[in-house]
Amino acid sequence: MERNNDRRAEVVRAMETLVRCINNEDYLDSWLMVGVADGDIRKDTTNEEIAEMGYCDDDTFKDLMTLFLKSMDKASRNGGLYCNGIVSAEKQVVWE
Repeated sequence: MERNNDRRAEVVRAMETLVRCINNEDYLDSWLMVGVADGDIRKDTTNEEIAEMGYCDDDTFKDLMTLFLKSMDKASRNGGLYCNGIVSAEKQVVWE
């Protein structure tokens, strides 16, 4: 499959947005250290700029998605998400 940097950049931007809503600073710190650096993605950052920073490279993109999933899993069990005065309910998911 051919790499689509625009699509990947959109996903990186979406992950960055959601991780910033994690209601537990420890999990956000992990993202800032290993994921997207603080200040790299702003409202006016273009998809091309995100790709140029390397976030759309195969291995980096894979690592970001993996870290995102781990962060969301941890957040779902400890703190949830916080946005605009609303905190999500914490929920333990039981997989069958």
